[in-house]
Amino acid sequence: MAGASVRACNTTLNPIIKIRGLGKQYRIGKRRVSRTLREAAMDSIIAPMRYSRSLLRPKAEGANYGEKHDTIWALRDLSLDVGEGEVLGVIGRNGGGKSTLLKVMSRITEPTTGRVDLHGRVGSLLEVGTGFHPELTGRENIFLSGAILGMRRNEIERKFDEIVAFAEMDQFVDTPVKHYSSGMYVRLGFAVAAHLETEIILIDEVLAVGDAAFQKKCLGKVGDVARQGRTVLYISHNMASVESVCDSCIYLIGGRLEEAGKPRDVIAKYMASQTRANPGTISLAEHPGRRPGYKPHLQSLELRSGAKTAVGAIRMGDPLTIMMSFEAAIPLRPIAGVTIKTIQGMPVCSVNDRFSMQLRDCKIVSRGTVVCEIDKLMLMPGQYSIDVSFGDFGPELDVISDAISFDVLPAELLGNGRLPPSNQGPMFCAGTWKLLEDRDRL
Repeated sequence: MAGASVRACNTTLNPIIKIRGLGKQYRIGKRRVSRTLREAAMDSIIAPMRYSRSLLRPKAEGANYGEKHDTIWALRDLSLDVGEGEVLGVIGRNGGGKSTLLKVMSRITEPTTGRVDLHGRVGSLLEVGTGFHPELTGRENIFLSGAILGMRRNEIERKFDEIVAFAEMDQFVDTPVKHYSSGMYVRLGFAVAAHLETEIILIDEVLAVGDAAFQKKCLGKVGDVARQGRTVLYISHNMASVESVCDSCIYLIGGRLEEAGKPRDVIAKYMASQTRANPGTISLAEHPGRRPGYKPHLQSLELRSGAKTAVGAIRMGDPLTIMMSFEAAIPLRPIAGVTIKTIQGMPVCSVNDRFSMQLRDCKIVSRGTVVCEIDKLMLMPGQYSIDVSFGDFGPELDVISDAISFDVLPAELLGNGRLPPSNQGPMFCAGTWKLLEDRDRL
């Protein structure tokens, strides 16, 4: 897909961003710096010996070392166009090149190959508090950020009250930002980037730091900004938000453009690759999450969803089957429990046969597979992990935290074509709404 154009998604838009053959190479590995005169002298003595040893290395080893360990391509041969007023989602796994792309576009780092043509001023929100001076107040940083973006003072003054109101920072606008919390940094940083009159806005995942109400507010603002004819590049691991706010989407793998097109299609390919990357089965015999003092009775864990094959991703509302194989030196009547947690570690729900007692009449065995079936997995889109416990009807014999992780994919469950957001809590509930007039009040 190298050389693909996002404009294919919307040919009526004029390209405001043109990227051609873009590549960025980084040198990896720790560079030794001589800190004292003595260290510098020792380095000058040792350096010839190091060079002599390098000449004695086999050529293949030297070639592999130089190619694989000295440098890495964060971006490679990337070409695309982004239209004016377009909201482009950028997705991919960590290390795919997403943040590097935005840093090159922001002129934070220079490309190794290729070029980026930006027809307009760029406002960036790449990290919490990007560009803020910690000793200056929020008010002073607003004017500083505007000046860096090339705004005139009267332009900043015209937008100032709107920025402060959006960020909900009235009380703290004259406080040095070094005293701000991370959430306050995000609120002010996004408000500045979104309200100052730049033609291009770059946003890199930082909205995940804010609370749910502010995230919703920001996503609404992204839509407003696009309707004003401004262009937005939005990096996020929240697939539901990408699909809801973006006009088009690109998927990066290893710094290369893997797919470009409509968000729904590109996200489907990304999720499919994630499913392949997570096979949905794992050995538990030597799992690092086993609690100290417990013996490895649990041997393996497998996730299924309505089929006889393991899966690492499950759609909302689909069934989930959790299969735990075990071996015990002494025969027992098995009992097991499962706790599903958010990726931040917050428990969402628990299913434990110590309460349901459904296995109390099963055979006494020394090996087998305990199966837990959940008819409908009513979780919001996102990533989750599972804790498992195992024992007999007496004490617990084996407990493993974060035994396996899985993804819940967004699905339309209400018949109206709308996908639920992933930032409104982990559980999905379908309610029934009705209106009562005063005379009908219950």
